[in-house]
Amino acid sequence: MKKLFKNISYIYTFDEELGDIENGYILVENNIIKEVGKNWEHIVADEVYDLNGYMVIPGFVNTHHHLYQSLTRGLAANKKLFDWLVYLYEIWKYIDEEAVYTSAIIAIYEMIKTGVTTTTDHLYLYPYGNNNIFYAEIEAAKKIGVRFHPTRGSMSLSKKDGGLPPDSVVQKDDEILLESENVIKKYHDPSKYSMLRIALAPCSPFSVTPNLMKETLTIAEKHDVLLHTHLAETKDEEEYCLEKFGKRPVDYMEELGWLNPRVWFAHMVWLNESDIEKLSKNDVGMAHCPSSNMRLGSGIAPVTKLKDRIRIGIAVDGSASNDTNNMILEIRNALLLQRVKYGSDALTVREALKLGTTGGAKVLRMDDYIGKIAPQMAADFIGFKLDKPEFAGALHEPINAILLCDAKQVDLSIINGEIKIIDSKFVAFDISEFIVKHNEISKKIINKALNEKHI
Repeated sequence: MKKLFKNISYIYTFDEELGDIENGYILVENNIIKEVGKNWEHIVADEVYDLNGYMVIPGFVNTHHHLYQSLTRGLAANKKLFDWLVYLYEIWKYIDEEAVYTSAIIAIYEMIKTGVTTTTDHLYLYPYGNNNIFYAEIEAAKKIGVRFHPTRGSMSLSKKDGGLPPDSVVQKDDEILLESENVIKKYHDPSKYSMLRIALAPCSPFSVTPNLMKETLTIAEKHDVLLHTHLAETKDEEEYCLEKFGKRPVDYMEELGWLNPRVWFAHMVWLNESDIEKLSKNDVGMAHCPSSNMRLGSGIAPVTKLKDRIRIGIAVDGSASNDTNNMILEIRNALLLQRVKYGSDALTVREALKLGTTGGAKVLRMDDYIGKIAPQMAADFIGFKLDKPEFAGALHEPINAILLCDAKQVDLSIINGEIKIIDSKFVAFDISEFIVKHNEISKKIINKALNEKHI
């Protein structure tokens, strides 16, 4: 099946050789981009779409998330990270397969609506040892059709062991390691153009044992998968690591063998020059979560200092610390937050958009087929109509309007060659029943925690 997207007013390929193209075309065959150029008159295709008045860019890549947290948006609104977690664990311990499936649909839908074509997820909480909830979110991603790179997360330290969560949501190290191998064997597809890959992700330095961190690394090396965790998110975490391990977070990761090219860390707000040097030397990746960091008062990650030294992607993070799944807004916040601290030239619009596309692809080690618009890349791209009232007066440099103006949502979304959104509307996917179910589940688990006086 060949699809021709022609007469595109602006194509921002983010490919160094192709550059920007005005009045161009993209030819897609099945799920792969075959041609990108300016003259389409000779091309024969099964389906032809005239995109006059559109600008098109690569699809966004979300590098860190907790999909289930969309069930608890707007709660614990004034708490910092540790207090926020303690409060919400008492609600999250009631999630099940239906809750995870439904919340994943809602969160992914909102991300696709705002430009995401590839997302990861960090599911680290398994109430009463229910491993099936990980399978449920994979089924949700398959149903809606996003390119998915979830991480099988884990927690093994509850309150009685010096951690933060209740006993009911943690698992023993051996159980976690067994299930980690199981999900890799069951789901991980390492092939080029894969729609589903698996990574492993102990939750954080303060929620798992050193043994689990080391053994998870061993499994990742055995099966050649990526590794992920939260790191250096707050000053409290730094103080905890110093007290518990005698080392700051990055130094502790170095001791465990977790500074290596298969690793990417979420947040990394509290870094010093020694940390940055070690991260750069060991080719470690980063998921930058500006909205979450602002919402929880965690601080400003030094992206401006890091952008030329390590792989960086953008992430919306969980919808209970961000309260949206809006990737356009996330990249805008990344742009503006760096300028607050480092000045108006700290990060350009193009740099920010590249962090959200090619940067994320590099973080997830998928840049051989996503992150730019070029021949032999996966057909993952998004488009914005130029005639929006929000863009009026900004068409002299249209690409700037995506972040500096109020883009709201994409008007075109192509994922793996399939049209998900065209003319601003989802194709063959009705979200309404999921919204109703999502709100019912949210009310049920919150009320349960309230009735049992856990919150």
